[in-house]
Amino acid sequence: MIQMKIIDMNEKHIPELAKLEKICFSQPWSEKSLAEELDNRTAHFLVAESGDNIVGYIGIFVVCESCYVSNIAVFPEYRRQSAAKQLIESACTTAKNNGAESISLEVRPSNTAAVSLYESAGFEEVGLRKNFYRAPTEDALIMTKTL
Repeated sequence: MIQMKIIDMNEKHIPELAKLEKICFSQPWSEKSLAEELDNRTAHFLVAESGDNIVGYIGIFVVCESCYVSNIAVFPEYRRQSAAKQLIESACTTAKNNGAESISLEVRPSNTAAVSLYESAGFEEVGLRKNFYRAPTEDALIMTKTL
């Protein structure tokens, strides 16, 4: 397990997070899209750092009593070292502190490691979105946790 701190995303993180998006997702967010969230009052993007290195990040949106996880990604060399778990815990705390009563996300059913991680963090499957993902096309499990 690596030592890391979790902080709010700022402008200096954007280029590296855009690289991480390209590594992890078939439809990655651009630098411009990430930067736009810095001014979004409902957005809370948290970055895990180890020394001078970015480990990963999570993005959430809190609206009224609900929270939605838009992105979570960890650089391959830092996976399986509790970074994603710590990011999820921090996101849940942030969501609760901002008035959310629940937190939800979508995940590919084929991403069994992520499904397992979310279940271990207290998320439960509550539904399915047909053909949600592209490249490749796949349904999405909807998972929710009460805060």
